[in-house]
Amino acid sequence: MIIYPAIDLYEGKVVRLKRGDYAQKTVYSDDPVSVALGFKEAGATALHIVDLEGALNGKPANTDIIKQITMETGLFIQVGGGIRTPKTIEDYIKAGVKRLILGTAVVSKPELMREMVSNFSEAVAVSVDIKDGFAAVKGWTELSDQDAIDFCGRAEELGVRTLICTDISKDGMQSGTNIELYKTLRQKLTLTLIASGGVTSINEIKTLSEIGMDGAILGKALYTGHIDLKKALQAQHQGENK
Repeated sequence: MIIYPAIDLYEGKVVRLKRGDYAQKTVYSDDPVSVALGFKEAGATALHIVDLEGALNGKPANTDIIKQITMETGLFIQVGGGIRTPKTIEDYIKAGVKRLILGTAVVSKPELMREMVSNFSEAVAVSVDIKDGFAAVKGWTELSDQDAIDFCGRAEELGVRTLICTDISKDGMQSGTNIELYKTLRQKLTLTLIASGGVTSINEIKTLSEIGMDGAILGKALYTGHIDLKKALQAQHQGENK
């Protein structure tokens, strides 16, 4: 299992939201590149970056910073937020980003998903943000009418190879992640599955590894000190050996 420290960007700053609410935003750093380099120094091999403005407004807003992080860290970078067109994906790939995450675009335009998967294969992932059992869209501000579990299954049928699933009710709350949700998804899906939202302990990381998750995104718990990244990286493979 791979640990992905998260860097959420808004107006060029590293922030965290509580339950996906843009009105409940905490700024943790004015220097995202330094944060990324700190994660690398701790031993991280991958980063999860979200352009929150892009997710909200439908077009990337922090591309220069993301490209700088990619260049200066040399890590495996996956990016989400405002990615709606093939050109945006191409620009990020040219800058060295390894995986681009689609969200709202897939919910509203499944034909676009087919095109993206056909053109970019493993470089494309889908993020499913769950709220009250449904897929949330537009930077978590609206709910679609699609059952989240069913949506995940349809994404796999469309050829999606990597799925990032976030329980919004857990995100930024430091109350623990939704292990049962991930157990259900792991039983139903064969694609690469990454957990996101509310991971707050080393034991949860071990459990996610034990149930066969391929990755886990760590956010607020890293910034508040609830999880030490070095210990998390040590734990990421322990569950695989049980």
